[in-house]
Amino acid sequence: MTGTLYVIGVGPGDPELLTLKAARLLREVPCICVPKGREEGSSLALSIVRGALDLDGKEIIEAHFPMKKTKVQGARGEGQGINSSGHTTFDDELEAKWNETAETVLSRLKKGMDVAFITLGDPTVYSTFFYLHDRLLEIDPALTIEIIPGVSSINASASRAGISLGLADEKIAVIPATYVKDLKAVLENIDTLVLMKVHKVFHDVRKRLEEAGLVENAVYVVRACMDDEKVFRNIREVREEDLDYFSMVIVRK
Repeated sequence: MTGTLYVIGVGPGDPELLTLKAARLLREVPCICVPKGREEGSSLALSIVRGALDLDGKEIIEAHFPMKKTKVQGARGEGQGINSSGHTTFDDELEAKWNETAETVLSRLKKGMDVAFITLGDPTVYSTFFYLHDRLLEIDPALTIEIIPGVSSINASASRAGISLGLADEKIAVIPATYVKDLKAVLENIDTLVLMKVHKVFHDVRKRLEEAGLVENAVYVVRACMDDEKVFRNIREVREEDLDYFSMVIVRK
């Protein structure tokens, strides 16, 4: 009998934000697969789980994926593009890494072992897991995959800033900050804007918010729910050393 793959969101950083269901499943499974990248590596996701649970005796699979950009037109993410038929493509190194991880996970599942694949935040929000998801189902369409939601960094950041993301019929937009060039157009049509991972384009974001007269409406949250969390209600005060991969700007009009 083939095991079940549980894709578990472990939250933004605070082990106490791990859900009861996530904690139960992580206690029960004999094997945990941890994605590992240059910036958002497994150490944080795994440290969150270790902060809540005893993992002694469990097999820990570390799946390393180099964070690389391609020059493919229309690329959606690190090392990823879209080919002429509309399918996701990766460079050879990333392709090999995902295939290797798929085979490693499947080898455990085929032995009847249940496996947990942990992700930061929530698995359905900008998670790398779904690149693996398609490969697994291509190999075994009958595979049982259960996704366990987690607290996203979006919710965590808004909570730590003490603001509402939306009320009544207000419109909310969540976009990667790399689309900052479209900031003005987006702000015209929504009430709350969440810009994720702003560290590399923060100065441009701040400039565009100044131009739109909305800099006073913005909050910058870095490393929400982690020990070194910071919340800036005046984003003009953000310094270079405050810029971090785990960051976002929330704008309420």
